[in-house]
Amino acid sequence: MLHPSYTDLMKVVNSETEEGEEPVVSSRYSIVMATSKRARQLIAGDDMLVEEYEGKKPLSVAVEEFNQAKIRILSDEDEQVEEE
Repeated sequence: MLHPSYTDLMKVVNSETEEGEEPVVSSRYSIVMATSKRARQLIAGDDMLVEEYEGKKPLSVAVEEFNQAKIRILSDEDEQVEEE
């Protein structure tokens, strides 16, 4: 089982959305695509933003970065993931 759950990650990602605005992420597919993109960035050599996950697999690191709100998903389709 994935910890945190998809719904928990969606809540974190959408936490900055104002009431009445469309959520940034509305499906599990969007979360999967964003975390896989971030994992590929980590594999390519990007720095991790959560040091306590040193030595873990890139996907686990990416999930935790989203969970700790270290990474933000942009609504602009040209650039899906941005580091804060």
